[in-house]
Amino acid sequence: MTDSQSPFVDWFRKSAPYIRQHQGRTMVIVAGGEVMQSAGLPDLVADVALLNSLGVRLVLVVGSRPQIDARLADRSVVSRLHEGVRVTDRLALAAAMEAAGTNRVELERLLSMGLPGSPMAGARVRVTTGNFVTARPLGVLDGVDYGFTGRVRRVDHEAIGAQLDAGAIVILTPIGYSVTGECFNLSTPELAAETAVALAADKLVCLVEGRGVHDGQGGIHTELETRQGRAILASERDLSTDVRQHLEAAVHAVEGGVPRAHIVDRRADGALLRELFTRDGIGTLVTDELYEGVRPARLRDVPSLLRILEPLEEQGVLVHRPREVLETDIERFVVVERDGLVLGCAALYAFPAEGAGELACLGVHPGYRAHGRGEVLLRAIERRAKAEGLRRLFVLTTQSVHWFVERGFAPGSPAELPADRGGYDPIRGSKVLFKTL
Repeated sequence: MTDSQSPFVDWFRKSAPYIRQHQGRTMVIVAGGEVMQSAGLPDLVADVALLNSLGVRLVLVVGSRPQIDARLADRSVVSRLHEGVRVTDRLALAAAMEAAGTNRVELERLLSMGLPGSPMAGARVRVTTGNFVTARPLGVLDGVDYGFTGRVRRVDHEAIGAQLDAGAIVILTPIGYSVTGECFNLSTPELAAETAVALAADKLVCLVEGRGVHDGQGGIHTELETRQGRAILASERDLSTDVRQHLEAAVHAVEGGVPRAHIVDRRADGALLRELFTRDGIGTLVTDELYEGVRPARLRDVPSLLRILEPLEEQGVLVHRPREVLETDIERFVVVERDGLVLGCAALYAFPAEGAGELACLGVHPGYRAHGRGEVLLRAIERRAKAEGLRRLFVLTTQSVHWFVERGFAPGSPAELPADRGGYDPIRGSKVLFKTL
């Protein structure tokens, strides 16, 4: 065989566009605890290190379900599940904390030892972890008290982003912390999806215990839109619990603004590299790239803006802006559009002399508020503000203070508002919040 016919040379040449495309991109990779006790763990760690060396910004989220089960079994404790979700009492929480800590240390060990015998032997890989995830209790559902089982409340995307900017791989385990100091056992797929959305990541890669989302005919779906993914989840299709949970996470992430999510069989040799650096991949791609995105608003969007904003104005959430104002200010707006339908909008009013910008008219259609589109619009306004050289963003709100605070805004004073903005309405009494960009 000549060099020109070498499969390696052919593969390497075809992977070049993807190497360039992925450089500097942010990816969240999630795998269940099964990978931690598999023979393929060293190879996976080597592939993660390789991605890091190619300039990919990586967050690695690893579960611990089998390790928790093993610890509870050793203590003769029967683990209780309801609807596939663990009911976490104090003994289960202790096991979850032990398992998460052990898995985290093992990953740090593997990434710190120079990966001898691997293609990344001698590589210097920086790893970091931390209390990046704020959680809340899942509570009581259908009469079942889930104890210390939690839901993700907030991911500190700024702190994680700083670590990624420094070139480190960030490791997250499914333990979250409340503002009162409690610990909660989290769903690993949910944690990964919420992290990807919070970071405005370019990809979520789910390494699952199975080929992907099977099509019922012996194969797998190679590509799904979120509406198709939702339909599969709502159907009676016999998906494994692991694949179902990761499909839910993938759909949620894409609906939240992550351009692409991948569901890949982690047992396949080189699964991560084959999915990311080949044209067709080996798993299921979930994306709405062709159907949904953020764009500048146009004059023809004004009727859609009115349909979104008027109900919020009637509820007192937003200040009334008549059609004439929207038409005049249309260039200040961005919209999120899905298959021709405007789902949400936001506007930026810039005050360059003071290096500040006002976020205004942030609204999402009621049927689409649960999937992170408000976050997508906020990120779009932040990007526009930075592009215009603004240093701070501020917002006046009466009913959404906590939402903005959780996304990096801090309370301010009306006296801090730009002088040429116009007056502050003391009767309306809006809270003033600022965010440094």
